[in-house]
Amino acid sequence: METYKLDRLAPHGGGVSAQWDLSHLLPSSREPAVGVHSLLSLAEAAAGELAVHRGRVAAFSGAELVCFMQKLAEVRDLLGRARWYAALRLSEDVADDERLALDQCVNERATAVDSRLLFFDVEWAAVPAEVAEELLRTDSLDFCGHHLRRLRVNRPHLLPEAAERALAEKAVVGARAWEHLFDELVGAMEVADGTATQSLDSALSRMSSADRTERRRVADALTAAFVPQLRTRAFTYGTILRDAAIEDRLRGRSHWRARRNAENQVSEASVQALLDAVSSRYDLVRRWYRLKARLLGVQRLAHYDRSAPIGSASRAVSWQEARETVLDAYAAFSPQLERAARRFFVENWVDARTGPRRRQGASCEYTVPSVHPYVRVNWQGRAPDVLTLGHEIGHGVHGLLAAPCGIFHQHAPVTLAETAAVFGETLVLRRFEAMATLPAHQLDVLAASLDGAASIVFRQTALSRFEERAHRAARERGTLSADDFADFWIDTQSEMFGTSVDIDDDYRPWWSYISHFVGVPGYLYSYVFGHLLGLALHHRYIQGDTSIPALYVRLLEAGGSAAPNNLLHAVGIDTESGTVWNEGLDLIEQQLRAAEQMSSLVTDRSAAR
Repeated sequence: METYKLDRLAPHGGGVSAQWDLSHLLPSSREPAVGVHSLLSLAEAAAGELAVHRGRVAAFSGAELVCFMQKLAEVRDLLGRARWYAALRLSEDVADDERLALDQCVNERATAVDSRLLFFDVEWAAVPAEVAEELLRTDSLDFCGHHLRRLRVNRPHLLPEAAERALAEKAVVGARAWEHLFDELVGAMEVADGTATQSLDSALSRMSSADRTERRRVADALTAAFVPQLRTRAFTYGTILRDAAIEDRLRGRSHWRARRNAENQVSEASVQALLDAVSSRYDLVRRWYRLKARLLGVQRLAHYDRSAPIGSASRAVSWQEARETVLDAYAAFSPQLERAARRFFVENWVDARTGPRRRQGASCEYTVPSVHPYVRVNWQGRAPDVLTLGHEIGHGVHGLLAAPCGIFHQHAPVTLAETAAVFGETLVLRRFEAMATLPAHQLDVLAASLDGAASIVFRQTALSRFEERAHRAARERGTLSADDFADFWIDTQSEMFGTSVDIDDDYRPWWSYISHFVGVPGYLYSYVFGHLLGLALHHRYIQGDTSIPALYVRLLEAGGSAAPNNLLHAVGIDTESGTVWNEGLDLIEQQLRAAEQMSSLVTDRSAAR
């Protein structure tokens, strides 16, 4: 009897002791609260030194600009340490009053510092073009030059300083407060399944159960959990939509996604081209779901079947084996990436604990370059969790390699950040693929990849379409109800599914737990961008382009020090032509064809036996 090499990942369970050490963010030998307030006091003092330059930015010499930006970098580092300590500590228990109070206090004090320094952005944007260009040629300004150029891109949308300060100060009790309420409501959700209750994350993870009866039961329990406070969550989201519309009107932005596009340094036309390219090929996800229905032995998928495992995907995975799989995958591509990835596990930069009051989902926060990134996952001990870990470590390695760029240039636009994460996830997936020897197991790996594409490329496109409907409706009609959002949800999901998935009224409130809609409007297309771009890069690598590893490392090391198009040109990719999206989609179609062929082969062998 043949043995599937992935058996080495099973069945040891999901037990995990990985816990991060947040003290790295604080001054040494300090109580946490004392350390946080010490950081804030230092930031306030440094901000006071900078504030004396109000009204003088236009008259800066090159040397004065360098000194100002160096001191500003110091302020950002201090604020970043305090903010991220409070935020990451809160993510461990979103319902803890002491943690909530510290986070709120830090945000209020940090916002006051930010407000005090807003004059620089306004005055710098107003500097005449020829003067600004001369200043930007100053020696020793490379650490912030691209950042300064980007600040001037926002020049048409900046308000007078008093207005900017008012908007910054009201944000604490405005959209940011509503976002916090939404997170608290979702984080405190309990899903009742029979006599037991569980967290939202735990319940959602069970949607990947191999038992269809369990998936249906959990889906019903989730629907029931989404109904209480649904109107409150809808009102919260609607308020955030209206707040965004007001700010965009005041700033003269022409499109609801304009701010996100500016942060990503992409045009709305290119975003629409991306989303249109994917939605024009919804037939691929429909084909996959029809094939998946046959593999699962059902006539048609229900919405709760989409994450159902094929074969070995349901096997348990130990934390130690997940770590080894991720590191092996990175090492096979680049020893330099593996060394960076290993530090996250060895130096306690990862937290993989689970709990009912932890923030949902997974994330990587770069924090500040003088410290290091942190990775958070809610480890459930499943094979898909290994891919999630590979994804977040991809973010972490990006942040770590880009740290020498400094606080102004460490962060690449989200689109490139997601490219790094998806590339890391794809490396782990290919590691799984290399371990598969039997046709049935090869089909399992293809199924995992296609499930990823369905979730990241096609689902995120549908979610982006939902957001677009919601933002436009809020601007055209004003207040929106929970039923309005449910209608947008069902319409945009149905456009993707076609007749391949059955959805009913129980699915209507399922939009209401997705925090991205509230916390990072317009963000979701970044996943699509990153996934397709990551696939294109990986395809070139497996086709034999031996230059890809070195080029890819240089791309990560560049962080956000240049515009995305310039960075991507260095690795031979032109996103403006649109061919890269089709290249990625074509690869998904190739995988789909292989799965269809492998499915027939597996079925034929089963029939022969």
